[in-house]
Amino acid sequence: MTPFNKPFLTGKETEYITDAVFSGKISGNGKYTQKCQKFFETKFGFKKALLTTSCTDALEMAAILINIKEGDEVIMPSYTFVSTANAFVLRGAKIIFADSMPNHPNIDASKIESLITSKTKAIVPVHYAGVACDMDVIMELASKNNLFVVEDAAQAIDSYYTGNDGIKKALGSIGHLAAFSFHETKNIIAGEGGMLAINDERFVNRAEIIWEKGTNRSAFFRGEVDKYGWVDIGSSFLPSEIIAAFLWAQLENLAAIQKVRKQHWNAYYNQLLDWAKTNEIELPQVPNYATNNGHMFFLKCKSMEQRTALINKLKAKDIHPVFHYISLHSSLYFIDKHDGRSLPNTDSFTDTLLRLPLFYELDVQIVINELIS
Repeated sequence: MTPFNKPFLTGKETEYITDAVFSGKISGNGKYTQKCQKFFETKFGFKKALLTTSCTDALEMAAILINIKEGDEVIMPSYTFVSTANAFVLRGAKIIFADSMPNHPNIDASKIESLITSKTKAIVPVHYAGVACDMDVIMELASKNNLFVVEDAAQAIDSYYTGNDGIKKALGSIGHLAAFSFHETKNIIAGEGGMLAINDERFVNRAEIIWEKGTNRSAFFRGEVDKYGWVDIGSSFLPSEIIAAFLWAQLENLAAIQKVRKQHWNAYYNQLLDWAKTNEIELPQVPNYATNNGHMFFLKCKSMEQRTALINKLKAKDIHPVFHYISLHSSLYFIDKHDGRSLPNTDSFTDTLLRLPLFYELDVQIVINELIS
């Protein structure tokens, strides 16, 4: 059986979890939390990294930090996971959904400006499949209109964007804030887990307070204040040391994990090119300004019927591909809140996108052989 995903264990996870348990500090913000956060700050250039219990929590922290309130408008793609929207809806925001690009599920940056109004507060680009959105365009629009940019980098660890200045930047390091996921379906995992990356200095201190349930507890333990108390709103966003210990075992093996995942991705792409052309199927495109981090390999079928036939063909051989998001603008919750604009590219991906199995221990040749047979 070839599942869609299988969590990869490096072999050190239980060793580090045991170490965390016997250290006497398992509630969070201990040795492993700090090791993980330092790793991200050093390797990817984030001003501050804070582990969270999920990417959803990181997005909710971002919404609090930029003071989203009732009536604010937030622009984001409709082709995304519900957490991208929920984090801002919970603060009272009105979501303005933008269409995807014709050849990729990422937000079409050329369509954003027409959606900006006097009520717009933020843009939330989602780097689908770990491939960068056109961040130069998005950051220029944000600067011009005094907006915040929150990168949803749930799928984008160890992926990069090269802008017009020629500088290669890690995804999650470009916007004011960014959210990452370490869910078991991601490249680097902790079962459930996430991280908020803070790139704007003005948010650093408050982010730590929100992270610590609205208290200045972390500052107290550093000796910066003589007592700690309730100083702002916040919640229990801090994960336990057990989660951080698991994550650290993964991060130590980031390069090896990424190498194998990219090999699988390249095998799919190179061996399916002719088959895809013959069957009028589109393979994933990576723009010149972006990199591929081996997170996901997807097919864009010519119709829903073709997608269903491929799913059935592979499942008959015990191989389990899956489709992905249902357009949020047409969801049961949001359909009567949407402004009625047609988002044809988004709807097309909803109907035709198919994700193939991709995980560290995958025998990719089995999937390829069954597809082209």
